[in-house]
Amino acid sequence: MIHVSGYEGAVVNVSCSYEKGFQSSEKYLCKSNCGRNDVLIMTKQPKNNKYSIYDDKKAQIFTVMIFDLQKRDAGKYWCGISLFGNDIYTEVIVDVGQDSCCNSVTKIKSYKKDSVTISCPYESEYQNNLKYICRGARPSICLQQALITSDNKENGRFRLDDDKVSGTFTVNITRLTRRDSGLYLCGVQRNSGLDVFSAVELQVKAIHILVYFLPAPLVIMLIPTVAWIKVYKCTKVRGKTRICTQTHI
Repeated sequence: MIHVSGYEGAVVNVSCSYEKGFQSSEKYLCKSNCGRNDVLIMTKQPKNNKYSIYDDKKAQIFTVMIFDLQKRDAGKYWCGISLFGNDIYTEVIVDVGQDSCCNSVTKIKSYKKDSVTISCPYESEYQNNLKYICRGARPSICLQQALITSDNKENGRFRLDDDKVSGTFTVNITRLTRRDSGLYLCGVQRNSGLDVFSAVELQVKAIHILVYFLPAPLVIMLIPTVAWIKVYKCTKVRGKTRICTQTHI
């Protein structure tokens, strides 16, 4: 049995090998009971709007491409080889996943010019699998657009460390900028089927804001005081009697 997986809107390849001696035989892909109306594509008519087929006779493999995958394309297919008498069939299972992620998102915050560490947990069965991280929410293109992978643990401001004991890989990002804000996908490549993902949303703030509250008595002490200077101006009236007036500056 052949098992292939793809995302909605993408293309998936179904590769079917055959034994020597069948190079000149007609090859095809079909569904259901593989009757005449169930044949989707064949080598004598190698392309239509949904499928194409190519027979590499030297490698003894024919490959069918299924374009613009949709949920309805998931299910059981058959690789067929036409023979006199009974044809030869190989069962094919196609899985179609939604090209978006994820049901839950972990949110973290940091500040401009600081560093941040993104933690990505995974199941123990994936200890030796490739890990990676990308930006955005589309699993179908995540690996192709990966910022860093476990095969290349340092890339500019990014560093990836894989702790296989705890089942977590971490990605450290240094010298953060506001442009680093957004959604990230942590990916683990699977040997078969669709990769496994978790989502992290990073918010990078502009600056640290520190607010200090001073005790009221201290605030009062810091308020500039006004000095009052009394000035007396006196004039003689009727001999020895003086009349004085007071002003302030």
